[in-house]
Amino acid sequence: MIHSLNFRLLAAFGLVIVIIIGAAFFFANRAARAEIGRIGEQIELSQVRKMEGLLSTYFFGNRNWEGIQPYVVELGDIYGRRIILTDASNTVVADSAEELIGTSYSVDTGSQGRKMMPPWAARSIGTLHVDTTEPSEINKAAMQLAFNSIGRFFIWGGLIAVVVALILTFVLSRRILSPVKALTKASRKLGKGDFSQRVNVGDRGEVGELAESFNTMAGDLEHNERLRRNMVADVAHELRTPLSNLNGYLEAIRDGVIKPDAETIRSLSEEAATLSGLVNDLQELSLADAGELKLAYQPEDISTLIKEAVAAVRTRANAKKIKLSADLSAGLPRINIDSQRIKQVLNNLLANAVAHTESKGNITVTAQLKANEIITSVTDTGEGISAEDLPNIFERFYRVDKSRARSTGGSGLGLTIAKRLVEAHGGKIWAESEPGKGSTFSFTLPVTR
Repeated sequence: MIHSLNFRLLAAFGLVIVIIIGAAFFFANRAARAEIGRIGEQIELSQVRKMEGLLSTYFFGNRNWEGIQPYVVELGDIYGRRIILTDASNTVVADSAEELIGTSYSVDTGSQGRKMMPPWAARSIGTLHVDTTEPSEINKAAMQLAFNSIGRFFIWGGLIAVVVALILTFVLSRRILSPVKALTKASRKLGKGDFSQRVNVGDRGEVGELAESFNTMAGDLEHNERLRRNMVADVAHELRTPLSNLNGYLEAIRDGVIKPDAETIRSLSEEAATLSGLVNDLQELSLADAGELKLAYQPEDISTLIKEAVAAVRTRANAKKIKLSADLSAGLPRINIDSQRIKQVLNNLLANAVAHTESKGNITVTAQLKANEIITSVTDTGEGISAEDLPNIFERFYRVDKSRARSTGGSGLGLTIAKRLVEAHGGKIWAESEPGKGSTFSFTLPVTR
């Protein structure tokens, strides 16, 4: 529970709220203390002025300070202060504590001395000293009441704010974490092999981007899983036919039905070559996928390689009465490549073109220099490739001919291997096609001068 994101969000927001409320209370308390202190000083001053007025009235009513002591004691009891009254000669004439009467008074830092000189008097009639070291009971009560009110306000306000904030945090965290939980649930199912999992999140922020990335990943995994299953089926199919033929020939030889003559051995060799070719293709593809395909670079003339590749398939093209030609630009520069690998790319593209071009069709190989790279194209007048199949033709074991007929192709790895080999040379390969009119396969190779 304490490790859940929901709990950590609640704890984090709760801590932030408590800190904010505490800081607000601290600063408000300091401001309130300062304001209440200022008000208290004003109250003290007002009380002292009132005492001064009452005592001045007493003096001018009696023409002296005689009999003032009980009056000062009563004022001290009313205001909760020690009041000391001195005459013009600084002799104490009244003390609410009844201790210093008749003595000469020395000013105490804790008392507030105010010379009493009413507007109608020509000179000072005395000095009023009020002890302000401790607040009076009245002032204490007023300040305590103010502090209690402020404290209750902040306590209840803070509690309400914390409760409301926690409720909002809980609701918002559930809303935020809902797509995360959906992603977690879907990823668990995805990990168990259910690649149909998708997450529908309406959020356009980071969580929405995460959901889109998850859906893209799930789609890619589903596509790769489908290709893997097709690959297993295709490999099994491709292996089954030559293995069945080999097994049939061997059983026939063992039973004496046929003799191991040159023709039989040739047939066995062809079937073994088919198996060997498929295994070699799979091995090359695995090395290319792992980035461990070793290339022997050296300067080569691409025109020579193209002519050799064309010569290698000419017999098959002539057998189908296909016109095979090469249209090469003059003066093509030598390029740093692995000649055997590039010849393998050309052989794959030409073999596909011959296999998918009807009798009396045309196949043309072109090569030209453009923007510091040589573009080589193989164009045929075959049946073409549909727009639906065109994006997938470089996928392993993907074949437009779903019947897996040997007459229309081999294992389905040729174009995939060609793509890996071209990319290993720093080039790119693509196809353009129109159903019923033919196809053009092109690849580029960088020129290093």
